[in-house]
Amino acid sequence: MQLLFATSNPHKLEEVAAILAPMGIDVVGFGALESKIPEPVEDGATFQANARIKAVYYAKALRRMCLADDSGLEVDALGSAPGVHSARYAGVDGQRPQRDQANNEKLLAELQGVPAEQRTARFVCAMCLVDGDGSILAETRGTFQGIITTEPRGENGFGYDPLLYLPDVGCTSAELSPQQKNARSHRGVASREMVKHLKTLQCPGNRA
Repeated sequence: MQLLFATSNPHKLEEVAAILAPMGIDVVGFGALESKIPEPVEDGATFQANARIKAVYYAKALRRMCLADDSGLEVDALGSAPGVHSARYAGVDGQRPQRDQANNEKLLAELQGVPAEQRTARFVCAMCLVDGDGSILAETRGTFQGIITTEPRGENGFGYDPLLYLPDVGCTSAELSPQQKNARSHRGVASREMVKHLKTLQCPGNRA
């Protein structure tokens, strides 16, 4: 089974493809399309709302089953910010590495002086699967709990991974191997829950 994952983030595509491959699902991104489709406006107030916006938009435009996600970081001491604004938290344009660095620097500045016990946070991933006619087939959600560090640690992952410390293993998300991260991450949880729906769905004509 081939499934289109609507994302322009190559790291997300790589993670989801790795998680779903052992289950016989070939995940492809926009690179598999013959033409480029303009991006929709993601103006939802929640991760789930934005995941729906993307999945419905691309599924209807391409007339094929489509999976989309929206994810980000919620920090308790900041009232769950940056939340749905995680990717553009610092308001910096440019390539993804530059945006990630600026976002991380802003987050650390916002939490300066906040004690460790109050730096609890979680990554959240909401996924939405939509049929080629635009109808929602399934929705899932996963979280990845930790504590925000005082400085970045680790070279793996992307986004805020270097700042989410995992007390039970004594390292940040960016210090996990890709396999270790996928086994416990928010995106891993949401993806494996989605597989349960994919296995039971019958969608003739919507599988590439």
